[in-house]
Amino acid sequence: MDFSRVELSDDDQRFRDEARAFLAEHVTEEVLRRDRETGDNFDEGVHLALGAAGYLEGEWKPAHEGGFTRVRRRIWELEKRRSHVPWVTWGTTSMVARSVARFGSPELVADVLPRVFSGHVRLCLGYTEPEGGSDIATCKTRAVRDGDQWVINGSKMFTTGAHNCQYVFLITNTDPAAPKHKSLTMFLVPLDTPGIEIQGIRTVDGDRTNIVYYSDVRVDDRYRLGEVNGGWTVLREPLNAEHGAVEASADGLQDVSIMMHQGGFMVTACDRAAAVVGTPGPDGRRTIDDDSVAYRLGRSIARMETAISTPNIFGRVALAQSMRDVSPDLMDILGTASALPVGTDGAPDDGAAEYVYRFAPLVGIYGGTLEVFRNMIGQYVLGLGKPNYAAPVKKAS
Repeated sequence: MDFSRVELSDDDQRFRDEARAFLAEHVTEEVLRRDRETGDNFDEGVHLALGAAGYLEGEWKPAHEGGFTRVRRRIWELEKRRSHVPWVTWGTTSMVARSVARFGSPELVADVLPRVFSGHVRLCLGYTEPEGGSDIATCKTRAVRDGDQWVINGSKMFTTGAHNCQYVFLITNTDPAAPKHKSLTMFLVPLDTPGIEIQGIRTVDGDRTNIVYYSDVRVDDRYRLGEVNGGWTVLREPLNAEHGAVEASADGLQDVSIMMHQGGFMVTACDRAAAVVGTPGPDGRRTIDDDSVAYRLGRSIARMETAISTPNIFGRVALAQSMRDVSPDLMDILGTASALPVGTDGAPDDGAAEYVYRFAPLVGIYGGTLEVFRNMIGQYVLGLGKPNYAAPVKKAS
């Protein structure tokens, strides 16, 4: 692994300085406060400003089509993370837009993509169903053809950002009699279509997600992506990106794994805990001088460093599991007041460890549970075969 630093050209340094100044101007304390209160992980003013300045299009397009160079893309990703830009809705939009570009009709692409780049159109994921769990191929939301339209009925859970988006990337079942991976059809459904109802749900970490109901929703065939019953092909690329199952770039400028943004909160929590226990109290003693504290903090930081250095789908598991294990240790080290949330007087680390503690369970189910990813690693990397969930065979007495 190459740990050498990238030497920035003068132009790239100017790009970094401009990006940093732009984000400092737009991602204000008021934006961050409002984001914590709403749990949206989205700010329309910031998003539109990013679009107007060309950052959305530059990030989405490859360099040969006018997008950022690889170095500038890396600079931009790091600066966004350092500024804590509310990002989830752009993440889903960026993934879905690639499937629209590849599988949508020329008319749909011409209508949607320019407005994606300006920031006026956002796209969310309509995958999981209330009773479906992590296996989205067990989709029961039905789409029935009626001439040049489709009639959709069903519901989707965890459609994060739906209330701030204009379209949903919706997986439907168009042939219940077919094998599950050959029964799926994808649509880009306008969310202002009659029959769609969005209900908000707050998660334990304070984020907002949604359950979305589809009742006799009529969608023109022009919003279909790919072939009828060929939805798994359309869905596979965004799923791979969400799972982190993508090839590493030869230049090494990509994130180590898919959950690095979330892992950054664990890094912050470790840094703040180290600062607190390393500060002398009124009696001149530091908490870190207790060997048990030093051991537990060192162990937590070692786990954190290992997790953020673990690549690909392995890192996705390592980060989520480490967040679950490290955050309670940090809270124990910091004491009872560490249970106070961010922005509360008396919180020794401004609620950093407490937030990671609440955030960790959700990181462990994004895009599929940790158990699903461990099974994927076992099956596709270690060659262990499919897991057997059948009931144990009872031995004859």
